[in-house]
Amino acid sequence: MRIEAYNQVQQVYNTKKVQHTGKTEKATKTDNVQISSLGKDIQVAKQAVKNAPDIREDIVAPLKQQVQNGTYDISADKFADKMLAEFA
Repeated sequence: MRIEAYNQVQQVYNTKKVQHTGKTEKATKTDNVQISSLGKDIQVAKQAVKNAPDIREDIVAPLKQQVQNGTYDISADKFADKMLAEFA
């Protein structure tokens, strides 16, 4: 191990010591944030979506009951038309 090289590097770093400066004045400025009305509307909409249930029971419950009773009937033609409209 070469100690001379370490000493030379240490001398380079020691030559630039930090000099203490006088006291600085405190900054009196403060930051302000203003949210636009559109931003507020988006916040309200996000909160409404967050509070909404994942499953709309008022729509799902009657369909679930029809499937369990065996009375749920769907026209194959209507189903095919909707599939073609969606993917065409």
